[in-house]
Amino acid sequence: MPSSKERCGISRSPLRGPGMTDFRAKRAPSIPGRSIHPVADAKLSPLTGREKRRGVRVNSRVPIAVEWHAGGEVLRKEAQTRVVGPYGCMVVLPTNLEVKQTIELTNMVSKQTNSAVIVWRGLERAEGWELGIELIDPQMGFWGLDL
Repeated sequence: MPSSKERCGISRSPLRGPGMTDFRAKRAPSIPGRSIHPVADAKLSPLTGREKRRGVRVNSRVPIAVEWHAGGEVLRKEAQTRVVGPYGCMVVLPTNLEVKQTIELTNMVSKQTNSAVIVWRGLERAEGWELGIELIDPQMGFWGLDL
């Protein structure tokens, strides 16, 4: 005869609480005569979204300076990153730069500078334009984070 704890749904297992089910023991039912076979002429779909990413990206506010040439002079704006990765970052800059424009990006914390290029321009926000920046030959540890 089951104990009062078992009748109330309280498990004797120290790993499971009342009403919890052990799903490890359950398996998907198999259908006799059916198995998974690769498709002979299958074509890979183009890479999309995260599949194209070359590295981890993290939300991080790193103070940066962006310098570029315009009209024979060097212009400079300071901002903060929104997202960083080993190969670049996303920033909101008060100046609208063109895609493919080369810049110098300086991490204001470490004082390291790296050449970069604008690869994406997003929405205009109250504080400026969203810009995707790709580092050219990135230095390991440029952001001072484990990426």
